[in-house]
Amino acid sequence: MTEPALEGLVEALRRLPGVGQKSAQRMAFHLLQHDRDGARRLAGALTHAVQQMRHCQRCHTFTENEICSTCSDPRRNPRLLCVVETPADQAALERSNSYLGLYFVLMGRISPLDGVGVDAIGAAPLLERAADGVVEEVILATGFTAEGELTAHALAQALKSRGLKVTRLARGVPAGSELEYVDLGTLAHALGDRR
Repeated sequence: MTEPALEGLVEALRRLPGVGQKSAQRMAFHLLQHDRDGARRLAGALTHAVQQMRHCQRCHTFTENEICSTCSDPRRNPRLLCVVETPADQAALERSNSYLGLYFVLMGRISPLDGVGVDAIGAAPLLERAADGVVEEVILATGFTAEGELTAHALAQALKSRGLKVTRLARGVPAGSELEYVDLGTLAHALGDRR
């Protein structure tokens, strides 16, 4: 491949998570050979999103406005604040249609090996928001990875020291699964967290 425009497209596609050299080449060739209209739409949508999207001033998710539609929705319960690692995590919870409170998006998780500490994930703004006198319960919805658990523990300690009720997402056996195929860690947590 010696064409600079094609090389630039492949390198740009490689920036996506999970996309290696071969996948990026396949996508680039597909867009150029079979879907030039799709390529134009993709380029336009990316340009528009990069120019228009910003972080919500209250929860830090992505929005085109100063305050996102979730934070400005009067039907949301302001006494509940769910803390997630990323806007993608918030979107997943929203798709469940089971949570009607507000959110705080950390934009990451604590990772000592990568040099990411409490300050880098936005703990100070979270503590300020949670202590606003309105929030009664903070739900920690970080991932169940080592970093997610560390993040939840550190935040729980800081929030509890301010007198806030702190809860954590439950974990256990997925619905519809066979016990013999569930990993041992999940089984252990399901037994320990039974109700």
